[in-house]
Amino acid sequence: MAHVKKYRANVKTGNWNEDLRLEEDAIKEYLEKKERGELAAQKVDFLKQNILSPVKLSVTTDGRLHFGDVVMLVNTGGENRECSTVSINADTASLTKIPSPGIQAPCGISAGRDIQPCTRTAFIITSVDGSPEGSNLLFDQSFALKTTSGFARGVYLTSDLQSFQKCAKKSRLQEVNLVDDCSFLSWWKIVHFDPQERLENEGQPVPANVKVLVVHCKTNQALAVLGDHVLWTAYGKEYEVTAHTFLDSHRAEQDNNHWILCTSDPAGVGLVFLNHPVSVTNNKELTQANPE
Repeated sequence: MAHVKKYRANVKTGNWNEDLRLEEDAIKEYLEKKERGELAAQKVDFLKQNILSPVKLSVTTDGRLHFGDVVMLVNTGGENRECSTVSINADTASLTKIPSPGIQAPCGISAGRDIQPCTRTAFIITSVDGSPEGSNLLFDQSFALKTTSGFARGVYLTSDLQSFQKCAKKSRLQEVNLVDDCSFLSWWKIVHFDPQERLENEGQPVPANVKVLVVHCKTNQALAVLGDHVLWTAYGKEYEVTAHTFLDSHRAEQDNNHWILCTSDPAGVGLVFLNHPVSVTNNKELTQANPE
């Protein structure tokens, strides 16, 4: 009689009632989170919908950079990396709903390969010395780089001396991130990328859409993108951004440190540096022809 079934198919065994209640509680919790928009997939969609929303960059009719301009910081690439732009590296843990939905500081940055002006990639050239909005940004003049208001919260690109506890995750070099307050740690300056041209360009207006160095005022380290240090972000694989000056055998900064502060093309859609590249020769002619 060992082959005789002891139970019918509809007989419940074990802790069936407890399992049923746990399953019901899990479904209830899921539905409540879905209603509040707290599911992981919903958070990711909400983050990308807001942080990737398009932003209009400034149009420079005179070819120069000004305080108040909205720009993108683009590195044109090199031997081991593609063209990339400084981007807010926010994930779902960076979201906050107080006082309104947006990112919260401190927040990391990275160099993304999607060269599109959006909330994630747009920065405002901000005065720190009382220069009025609309006035020319000059070589070696201190300024701050601030994200747009609203979802990006208007936080500042900041760096500080490298330490054991505070450094870039991959390279362990000087960290660059975003913070709420604009202190001396958030001050930067533009330097001509050619060392032989720096003295004669000091104090001259900075042309837009040409290669320059973005140097941190406190540590004197140049903003850099690292092609051999890749970060896995919510937006794909991106490059690490740090503050470190990379010099070649001639004591000149390498292309890791070369940045273009991009503006919109006044003649059409897109970016000036993509539609109408400006040569270094034109850069020099512009600053000499318009010294004021």
